[in-house]
Amino acid sequence: MISSLCQVRSPDYVWINNDEALRTACRKACEKSVVALDTEFIRTRTFNPKLGLIQLYDGEQLSLIDPLPINDWAAFTALLADNGVLKVLHSCSEDLDVFRCYFRQLPEPMLDTQIMADFLGFPPASGFAKLVAHYFDLQLDKGASRTDWLARPLSEQQLHYAAADVLYLLPLYHNMAQPLSQSEWQGAVTEECEFLLRRAAKVADSDTAYLKIGNAWRLQGVQLLALKLLAKWRFNMAVERDLALNFVVKEQTLFQAAERLPKHTAELLDLGFHPNEIRRHGKKVLQLVAQAQKADPAQYPEPIEQIAALPGYKNVLKSLQQRLSAVFPAEIAKENLAGRKLLHQLIKWAWTEESERHNLPLPRLLQGWRKPYGEQLLAVFDQVKS
Repeated sequence: MISSLCQVRSPDYVWINNDEALRTACRKACEKSVVALDTEFIRTRTFNPKLGLIQLYDGEQLSLIDPLPINDWAAFTALLADNGVLKVLHSCSEDLDVFRCYFRQLPEPMLDTQIMADFLGFPPASGFAKLVAHYFDLQLDKGASRTDWLARPLSEQQLHYAAADVLYLLPLYHNMAQPLSQSEWQGAVTEECEFLLRRAAKVADSDTAYLKIGNAWRLQGVQLLALKLLAKWRFNMAVERDLALNFVVKEQTLFQAAERLPKHTAELLDLGFHPNEIRRHGKKVLQLVAQAQKADPAQYPEPIEQIAALPGYKNVLKSLQQRLSAVFPAEIAKENLAGRKLLHQLIKWAWTEESERHNLPLPRLLQGWRKPYGEQLLAVFDQVKS
């Protein structure tokens, strides 16, 4: 099957552009135990992704689904939710965002071939084309990767590019599934994919938008409250107008306004605001800054602890990374167990008083398949104390 597949250069596909054709394709797909899925979208100036194409391959029929003329998505949503059909994707975080945004339904159950590759000895975050080249000795044409997927008509080259992403994804999964099932990492892959689904299901909260502003930890008191109010306003404006956050007001200028607490429109120009930003939003920015300055100090957000700036952090991080290399199997990249973000999370938890730890989520390094390794890493903190 694979040898003949490798010779394919112009995949056969069915173009789906009406409700009845979509229902038929989804009905066939629901009869399978596993299908391959992919999406093509644009997200440059908008808050939400703009869906341009859905690719579905059930092992027999490859469907390219044009979302622009379709009105009834019930059959496709049902396929996404069908627990009897495994959905296979590759590097799926952005695709999951598309499914949540458009269909309010994530593909469940789901496996990501990039995560599978992580636990089969490939370099972290291996690209789809590299995996196809490894398993099938085939170089995919990526010339259409910068396509405007909302444009119509799409060229044959663009459609073949899109079709190949699922035509080879399904056999790629089958090639990887067998060695993975014979390894100790099958459960870890499942957990990692379930984590992606849980994370994708979370809706962003405008009240915590300020925590994602770079250098927010540098502000306290009235300045941090100003940043919280400004970030919440910018987030809500972005959602309402479907604009990327920085197309409302740039992050750096928003931070500058919170830090400097300007009182007059002229000051905004000195802080780096574009004249268009001042014209559209200057009064609102000044209003929110004034609101923060008039607020009772009891309303100030808790200071953001920058644990990485504390004495000893770098030494502890280095010790954890060394310990990690010692306890984790050499054939798997240690980044798959604990990248810097997860080590930081563990340090923050370990350095928090036990009586206060209930306010923190349990570190991922102390959950699931990571737990035995995370518990070994905790020995580093005992060594530091001694």
